[in-house]
Amino acid sequence: MSLDVQKLRKQFPILDQKINGYPLVYFDNAATSQKPKVVVETLENFYYKYNANIHRGVHTLSQEATNLYEEARKTLQKHYTIKHSHEVIFTSGTTESINLVASSFTSLLEKGDEIIISQMEHHSNIVPWQLLCERTGAVLKVIPISKSGELILESYNQLLSKKTKLVAVLHVSNTLGTINPVEKIIHKAHQVGAAVLLDGAQAGMHLKPDLQKLDVDFYATSAHKMCGPTGVGMLYGKEKWLNKLPPYQGGGEMIKEVTFAKTTYADLPHKFEAGTPNIAGGIAFATAIDFLNEIGIETIYQHENKLLTYATEQLTQIEDIELYGTAKRKSAVLSFNLKNIHPFDVGTIIDKLGVAVRTGHHCTQPIMDYYNIQGTVRASFAFYNTFEEVDAFIKAVKKAKTMLS
Repeated sequence: MSLDVQKLRKQFPILDQKINGYPLVYFDNAATSQKPKVVVETLENFYYKYNANIHRGVHTLSQEATNLYEEARKTLQKHYTIKHSHEVIFTSGTTESINLVASSFTSLLEKGDEIIISQMEHHSNIVPWQLLCERTGAVLKVIPISKSGELILESYNQLLSKKTKLVAVLHVSNTLGTINPVEKIIHKAHQVGAAVLLDGAQAGMHLKPDLQKLDVDFYATSAHKMCGPTGVGMLYGKEKWLNKLPPYQGGGEMIKEVTFAKTTYADLPHKFEAGTPNIAGGIAFATAIDFLNEIGIETIYQHENKLLTYATEQLTQIEDIELYGTAKRKSAVLSFNLKNIHPFDVGTIIDKLGVAVRTGHHCTQPIMDYYNIQGTVRASFAFYNTFEEVDAFIKAVKKAKTMLS
């Protein structure tokens, strides 16, 4: 099924503007996606009609807000094919979701236990595990990548042992676009008794993982990467793991009974949801998911893949282009440099021409170290982008090359 992109773009007023006198070309979708009217209207509608704190309130507004919030949880459960709605934990985003697991895992590790991550991880899936290792004496192991930006699975297999307690890897790379073979990674980890966490931040708008079929133990994601609001995300955890882990934060809502002698904790999911949550954000997260499903995740992926193929073909025709991330399975991300030109300079010039891209290390410094570069220019596409915008982007890159060479 093909997309009526022009019709969809009408849902995104931000796209219908000019930057420095040029039509906006928004190719920074890996950093955050734009929000359709229906998501913004959901936020507005909540604050105008339903604003009240949730759970335990006996008055009507509180009960209505609670129902909307818990229905949103069920929407996430259905979308990701999760067995129980109480396995869906609302968080502030992928970063908090990973930190929740890393913090709670402290009591389950002993000195000498091992955690495996990969060389392509976002800093949010590196630093929490380093902190955990410092607290517990556990050892951090790293799966290397190839020049094409793919995990070297032979090395992963060699790293796995009975000492491995947890494997935490990206589902999709924010810098290279690589779609990792997560089914194999999970299967191998489970063979040695290790749990698996997938960082799904970049997968949300492009893939629709069946978490029961994957048999993954934890899955983290953010709403703002998939047309939802900022400041809200999800941690999925298998019931057995969430029951095993101690609370991440203490406060209201996560308790069953509090005395000065002892506190007991609430049942899932509230055990991990201390304090007043981003209620409107959670409800709008569900709206964003419904919006994406109405279009069709597979339809979105196919359109974005066509954009990626076309942009790659056009970009690589430019002399002195260096491309990073050429995996066989990729999402719609292009990381590149112009030889001997700093990526920041390229990004600054093409911004003057209305093209928004990301420059720098993209919170993946180990990748930059591997390729021995300071950073890249990253163009990332979404379903509301067009081939005409790709042409404008290519023209802008050529202009930057002429000016900076």
